[in-house]
Amino acid sequence: MTPFRYSRAADAADALREGAAGARYLGGGTNLVDLMRETIERPAVLVDVTGLDAGISDNEDGGLRIGAAVRNSALAADRRVRSGYPLLTRAIVAGASAQIRNMATVGGNLLQRTRCTYFYDNQGSACNKRIPRQGCDARGGFHRYHAILGASEQCIATHPSDMAVALAALGAIVHLQGRGGERSIPLTDLHRLPGARPDVETLLEPGELITAIELPPLPFARNSTYRKVRDRSSYAFALISVAAALEIEDGRVAGVRLALGGVAHKPWRAAKAEAALIGQTATEDSFRAAADVELADAVPLPLNAFKIELAKRTIAVVLRELAASEGRP
Repeated sequence: MTPFRYSRAADAADALREGAAGARYLGGGTNLVDLMRETIERPAVLVDVTGLDAGISDNEDGGLRIGAAVRNSALAADRRVRSGYPLLTRAIVAGASAQIRNMATVGGNLLQRTRCTYFYDNQGSACNKRIPRQGCDARGGFHRYHAILGASEQCIATHPSDMAVALAALGAIVHLQGRGGERSIPLTDLHRLPGARPDVETLLEPGELITAIELPPLPFARNSTYRKVRDRSSYAFALISVAAALEIEDGRVAGVRLALGGVAHKPWRAAKAEAALIGQTATEDSFRAAADVELADAVPLPLNAFKIELAKRTIAVVLRELAASEGRP
């Protein structure tokens, strides 16, 4: 591991001073420290921000404000999250071991990097995300886990977070602080698609710090869930995941939120499927038709073409189960 200097931020202003000078922010370290061990990341200075905002509070409009330093385990266990946004609790619990959830922070979870094998192999594999313009060995290699939506010739990696998929479905807002002051952006805008520069993963500016995540009020999120399909039942990244919330009135879809994981470089908000469902009868045929609309633009490679049908079936099953449970206490 490359030598580095460590400091602990006393407050956001202290963290930003270090960040402006090129320091990297350290949350639980469950991804960044691993990347440092592999010499993929080589920060000269680490600033520990786990002492900053670690609270969960109610907003006046009925939503929640979640500090960026909140541990994943604390967020999943919060009674307001479990009752009002159960898909978020289920996504977090599906994402990692209890030990990792106890360490990982909400802000750090959003900024974790891909688990693509070729990205981690810095001794023998070409990776445009690791070294721009080097090439992408995944395209001609083992790409079973890779993207079918929004990919480019430069990169087919997927974003690994489960929590971020649930937050995308919920319309979460990310609050940021940097040299230019404070700003807020939709979580769905935080991460970039790869395009020609897969090494540039987010819209964060140099030294910018995630300070909080806001969950807008969404009453029908009480009827929500998260389904993760993976090769083994624990501690595996998603082949496909679906975060969904559903509201039905008089047998028709009155409100729906859908997001997919394991399919793209970022958490994928299924906006086309949502639009196709509003006003439709809450039936298997409608759910499947909406899934067809969302996956129409998928571009698979030989080893991950199965993901298209898997995603469609998972969307339909999840929505069917939510339709059956809608209105239950």
